[in-house]
Amino acid sequence: MTAESTQSDRAGGPEPARSRPTGLLDVLNVGALVLDADGRIVFWTPQAEELIGYTAEEALGKYAARLIIHPEHMQSVTELFTDVLETGRSWAGAFPIRHKDGSTRLMEFRNMRLLDDLGDVYALGIAADHTLLQRVETDLALCEQLINQSPIGLALMDPDLRYLMVNPALERIDGIPAEDHVGRHLRETLPFPDVDTVESALRQVLTTGTPLLDQYHVGRPPSDPDHEHAWSLSFYRLEDPGGRILGAAVSVVDVTERHRAAAEADRARRRLALVASASTRVGTTLEVEQTARELADIAAPELADVVAVDVLDSVLACRRKRRPDNGPEFFRALALKASHPTVALRAADPPGDLTTYDGDRLVTLCVHTGRPVLVRHVGEHDLPRIARDAEGTALLAQAGVHSYLAVPLIAHGEVLGALDLKRTRNPLPFDEDDVVLAGELATRAAVAIDNARWFQSVRNTAVTLQRSLLPQHPPRLTGLEVASRYQPAQATSEVGGDWYDVIPLADDRTALVVGDVMGNGIDAAATMGRLRTATCAYADLDLDPGDVLQHLDKITCDLEHYIVTCIYAVYDPHSRQCRIANAGHMPPALVRSGAAPELLDLPPCAPLGVGGIPFGTTTVELNPDDLLVLYTDGLVETRLHPIDDRLNVLLSFLDEADRPLEEICDLLLYGLRNSDDHDDVALLVARAK
Repeated sequence: MTAESTQSDRAGGPEPARSRPTGLLDVLNVGALVLDADGRIVFWTPQAEELIGYTAEEALGKYAARLIIHPEHMQSVTELFTDVLETGRSWAGAFPIRHKDGSTRLMEFRNMRLLDDLGDVYALGIAADHTLLQRVETDLALCEQLINQSPIGLALMDPDLRYLMVNPALERIDGIPAEDHVGRHLRETLPFPDVDTVESALRQVLTTGTPLLDQYHVGRPPSDPDHEHAWSLSFYRLEDPGGRILGAAVSVVDVTERHRAAAEADRARRRLALVASASTRVGTTLEVEQTARELADIAAPELADVVAVDVLDSVLACRRKRRPDNGPEFFRALALKASHPTVALRAADPPGDLTTYDGDRLVTLCVHTGRPVLVRHVGEHDLPRIARDAEGTALLAQAGVHSYLAVPLIAHGEVLGALDLKRTRNPLPFDEDDVVLAGELATRAAVAIDNARWFQSVRNTAVTLQRSLLPQHPPRLTGLEVASRYQPAQATSEVGGDWYDVIPLADDRTALVVGDVMGNGIDAAATMGRLRTATCAYADLDLDPGDVLQHLDKITCDLEHYIVTCIYAVYDPHSRQCRIANAGHMPPALVRSGAAPELLDLPPCAPLGVGGIPFGTTTVELNPDDLLVLYTDGLVETRLHPIDDRLNVLLSFLDEADRPLEEICDLLLYGLRNSDDHDDVALLVARAK
């Protein structure tokens, strides 16, 4: 074959295309030569020509020892050659040969005896470059050690994604012995829920040849099914030197610790964000119930699936708490929130309910000790100590409550109640970090609840005082029908000093008064009471309205830091005249029968308490069915709208003045007031008869 190929080449025939190496022998460029019993070369491969330099024409028929062996090695080579032919024992080793170019090269040889069908003896020599072979051996040894000792899991897959080989690290990662991998499909061993994604990525790599690196996957391996692990996967296509696709290599790096550290860092960030959010979302009002709802809203679902906020009834009543004992406690349910529909809500006390919990209940233990109560894993024996009754126990079991935490609400050293937390859908049990977070939220909320309950107590006192100082029932009047309203500010503000009065006078006359003490709280209410009493006294003296305000101004000047606005009007049904004096107050509205509503144009004057300023009196005709509306600024003033616009809105509500007076009062209050208005309102509506 060698001779024919050589003749074809010389004859100018087509030279066959040289294929790319396809195997390890080709990579090593292993050459072969055959010697007869006399040591002459009878076969010579092209690879031998590449290694030693002689062409087949130059080598065939020549004595090999004389052609490629240095004289100093001749004897030892001859002895080895003779031993192989005589004994049939193979020999392997390295020795130097002489290249055609005169250089000496170290070759790795494998020699063995050959017999043909005639019984003739030959010697086969297989040779490779010693340096190249040593490098390949080193590379293979290194690869083997790296594969076997590497902490990175490695697998070789065939084109059908079946395992060909896995290293010990991958055995440890997925908990499956190496022999149980071989021949199985990838999806049969991977513990990833997104195994379809992994297979798709591998097929993409097999198709394109482009590696995919550091693909992040999370799952639960068979070796540790109770805990979540994370791995970084990389995929590479494997090809032989000829470009034939052999399969794919998969590297798996266990990054569970990094995953857990990142998850813990993310959890810490979310906890800090939750605490920061609580500082702005909890305690936005001075209402106990609203604050409790805000706490429940922020705790579910970030901290628990079911959240309840319960406060001791004695705390809401501002009664001094007795020393903790082992007895029952009365709890007022303030808020209840679940992150999802659950029957656990039916097991809890609805907001507003008052319930007694015995001393053996965990929430009672929490308020008695002032310490958190944590049940990481709720068992059947725990549920009766959490629920209010047997029915609640069954409902909590049905809801799947598996972890429980109660944290006391403590403000200024006093236990106010408890934050009650349950987990149903969240599979993780409460831990010490949750206790710290819940305690932080509870502390912030407790301070807000404490402030709100004391404010509400003071506010209730002020409202009670305010209402007690106002007229309880309108007197029977001649020629005049009246209706009135007093509405305190919402719970976000304190009660002010708004008031109204209807004072019967001699000769069937009636004094109508609306005033506003600038300020709030009990002091403002008390000041209002003093001024109302003085107004009644001066009204009995039959003074001009302007003179009445003059006397009230002197009294107000003697009070500390108070400014008061006031409208004082006297209606005479016989003359049909209404005489009005104004001390810095909002203008009354007048609705004449058959005419559009209007604001009375009264001379401007300073409020009471400025001192030394005379007050004028204006006379207005008030005929039958005419309507006079006196009010304080809380009815029309807002923080968002110009006062002129609001006064126009007031007049628009008076377009139908023939309504009953009680209905007109309600229409004005509910039409002009918002739920969060920050000022009191006194309203007095009078209709001439």
